[in-house]
Amino acid sequence: MDGLRIREAARAVLLDPDDRVLLVRFEFPGDIRRWALPGGGVEPGESHVDALHRELREETGLVGAAIGVHIWTRLHIVAFLDGRHDGQRETIHLVRTSSFEPQPTHSWEQLNAEYVFELRWWSVDEIAGSSETFVPAGLATHLRALADEGPPNSPVDVGI
Repeated sequence: MDGLRIREAARAVLLDPDDRVLLVRFEFPGDIRRWALPGGGVEPGESHVDALHRELREETGLVGAAIGVHIWTRLHIVAFLDGRHDGQRETIHLVRTSSFEPQPTHSWEQLNAEYVFELRWWSVDEIAGSSETFVPAGLATHLRALADEGPPNSPVDVGI
């Protein structure tokens, strides 16, 4: 894969006391719509935890969250029509929080420029019964395992 570039990213499974997860709705060119975990790219010199604090503040308004254990890992590689490839390696942490109304510190214009268009709390049953597309694809299954078994002893690869 010529020109493959893998970026590091930090994401959070933000769970409230009712085990609802806060998700971000992305809309990409070509009518591609996905619900995914909040978070984003790790900047040079930044740790995954520092990146997650920054991203949670920017996307959700959550400040000072207690970043929990690294529970999941995900590698996603995208092939472009011109033969190039791009990828992202995600480190996903568990973050328990009280329920809150998301108040991003970035403007909606800034968030839309990053393809972010909505934030919403979802129950596992809502995810499992929805026709929406979630990332990772097995999100409901992974969330149920997390609720039933607690955090894994070592990070689980949750796939694409």
